[in-house]
Amino acid sequence: MDIRNTADKLLRGEAPSLGELAHLIGNMDERLRAELRKAAGELRDAIFGRRVYFRGLIEFTNYCARNCFYCGLRRDNHGVRRYRLTLEQILSCCETGHVLGYRSFVLQGGEDPYYTDDRMVEIVSAARASYPDCAITISVGERSRASYQKIFDAGANRCLLRHETADPEHYGMLHPKEQSLENRMRCLRDLKEIGYQVGAGFMVGSPWQTAENLAKDLLFLHGFRPHMIGIGPFIPHRDTPLASFEAGALQTTIDMLSMTRLLVPRALLPATTALGSISESGREMGLGAGANVVMPNLSPSDVRKLYSIYDNKKSAGNEAAESLSLMKEQLTAAGFVPDMSRGDWTDGAG
Repeated sequence: MDIRNTADKLLRGEAPSLGELAHLIGNMDERLRAELRKAAGELRDAIFGRRVYFRGLIEFTNYCARNCFYCGLRRDNHGVRRYRLTLEQILSCCETGHVLGYRSFVLQGGEDPYYTDDRMVEIVSAARASYPDCAITISVGERSRASYQKIFDAGANRCLLRHETADPEHYGMLHPKEQSLENRMRCLRDLKEIGYQVGAGFMVGSPWQTAENLAKDLLFLHGFRPHMIGIGPFIPHRDTPLASFEAGALQTTIDMLSMTRLLVPRALLPATTALGSISESGREMGLGAGANVVMPNLSPSDVRKLYSIYDNKKSAGNEAAESLSLMKEQLTAAGFVPDMSRGDWTDGAG
């Protein structure tokens, strides 16, 4: 199978076959990697310019009813000190961010049953009323279509829900039986039909993942066309069933970012915290491979380490929203343009 021909398809924005893409992923060399990175960066620049959009992350609860085998917040991990932010605390985080210049907030939490539809509507409505010029993203896991609709009607604009893996068998290896890829995909379809700007995404290097699994992820994203795509390396957590597995490779993650940019050109693509957690240069490498979003942490400083979805997660330094001036300086020095606007996805200019 000719990997040159497959790479040329990617460079033209065409989707290769599953077999072609899996073969390419499994046989990448540094020359080809560099070519795809360069093309992805140039494509990002052609659509968005050198803008890097800032999102203020507010991790408002670390309770979770789910039991995903890879996540430190899983319900069976009794070593977690749990917390929930009050409405007042959440709005205080938004106020801090707004003063700093953020115009996009991400309300992220575990699947916490305490946050009923009524409570989520109260939170989103209050944030919308207080900050009408800001985009509000939720990241709260799987809910019913009616629930997503209520939260959307309250003023949420976007929803992040990573699919994690597009292969049902692989999904079953990473999650307990009561969770299914079918329902995760149902949620993503519901969100898009309701009118959210939708974020999907996947882990790279998760246990038992194959090149074919990664190819399925890329082809799913190409077909579904989410507005945002979160891609980060698997990083084990010491208190999970998958604690003994190695973290995903930085280079493979960068490859996936490049290919995703080429296959879904207009996606808003974060250089994730996980990238920065496995390598000091991870964020910069992600931006070099076509990413154009960063998500510094606006959560109260005393709870940031408690939102431990994987070991050694960065929440201070460059990952902290208070370090905004430093991050802007670094991005500017690297030739990027920090953009604090809402950064909405559009069909036209990005």
